Amino acid sequence: MNLVEGFSKWFAGPPLTKGRIWFAFIAAVAVDGLQFALGPLGWLVLDDALDVIAMILTSAALGFHMLLLPTFIIELIPPVADVLPTWTGCTAAVVMLRKRSQRQAEPPPIDVVSEVSPVPPSEFPGRKS
Repeated sequence: MNLVEGFSKWFAGPPLTKGRIWFAFIAAVAVDGLQFALGPLGWLVLDDALDVIAMILTSAALGFHMLLLPTFIIELIPPVADVLPTWTGCTAAVVMLRKRSQRQAEPPPIDVVSEVSPVPPSEFPGRKS
């Protein structure tokens, strides 16, 4: 396996299941709720630790996605991000994008047109009556 295949598998993420989606949303809502409860200038170390935990749990559940990085950086701005549900919004966006990409990756159904021959069996070429 070369380097490009390794990165593409890492960014593709695992197949989405209802359990993975629920876990990611529960983690995101819990972290956003705790950050809101701490307030905009809450305990900065605990706030940053919650952001790291949210990033790890969301990546573990849904696979790494590039949208997680800007969300993580926005979360480092204390007065702005602590009152917004950024992890929940990011999780919803990642789930939507992953579902769309998995839907496109599925092969299309095979549509075969069948026709019935109007020639009776007695008139098939090579058949003697």
